[in-house]
Amino acid sequence: MEFTDILYSVNNGVARITINREPVMNAFRADTVEEMVQAFKLADTNPEVGAIVLAGAGDRAFCTGGDQSTHKGKYVGRGVVGIPIEELHTAMREARVPVIARVQGYAIGGGNVLATLCDMTIASEKAIFGQVGPKVGSVDPGWGTAYLSRIVGEKKAREIWYMCRRYTAQQALDMGLVNVVVPHDQLDTTVDEWCAELLQRSPTAMSIAKRSFNADSDNIRGIGNMGLQALALYYQTDEAREGTRAFLEKRKPDFRGKLAK
Repeated sequence: MEFTDILYSVNNGVARITINREPVMNAFRADTVEEMVQAFKLADTNPEVGAIVLAGAGDRAFCTGGDQSTHKGKYVGRGVVGIPIEELHTAMREARVPVIARVQGYAIGGGNVLATLCDMTIASEKAIFGQVGPKVGSVDPGWGTAYLSRIVGEKKAREIWYMCRRYTAQQALDMGLVNVVVPHDQLDTTVDEWCAELLQRSPTAMSIAKRSFNADSDNIRGIGNMGLQALALYYQTDEAREGTRAFLEKRKPDFRGKLAK
């Protein structure tokens, strides 16, 4: 398949899916998510693939979430909120092989959710993690909240979402959000080494293990789908639109001035 927003390749049993929107710090639009869904399906149906690496182009960002310049109350594609993010999350979870996030820079907003959802996350010492939703009139009402709390604990998850702070790679490691932090110039070598180890494991045993892990938290899918319906309604409010406008105009939002009377 030909892609415009992502890069896709398979080499030595490893599929690599790279968000290729470096000028906007690998923020995704509807087309990006559509292509990622297709890429994950391609990798999942290729019997030669034993691991999938999710990455972002360039040195600055893994992914910074939804592209606010394409979000005017709703994204312009499919899905409950105009972007098939629920399908992407499902494709990542249901892929029969482990998915590794290669985080070299910012993993913010929806990008932080993608890193959270990956089976394992390998981070450069330069990586930065965090949420931004409530600052721009958005939220991830499923995997990005409920599943995050399983990983870092409820108190920390609430802090991440309520405070919208930035966390270093070491802080992310300490809270269990990443598996390992390595020197920046050793990131790709480490990712390759982990993938090589995964390819030595029994494919069927790995698939069973992944599905077993997923079974315990699959109820979050239903919570998330219901939450996206609420999010779609929220995006139509002046309050949510104020977040997008303020972000694009590079000013502080006045959310309380836009509350429905």
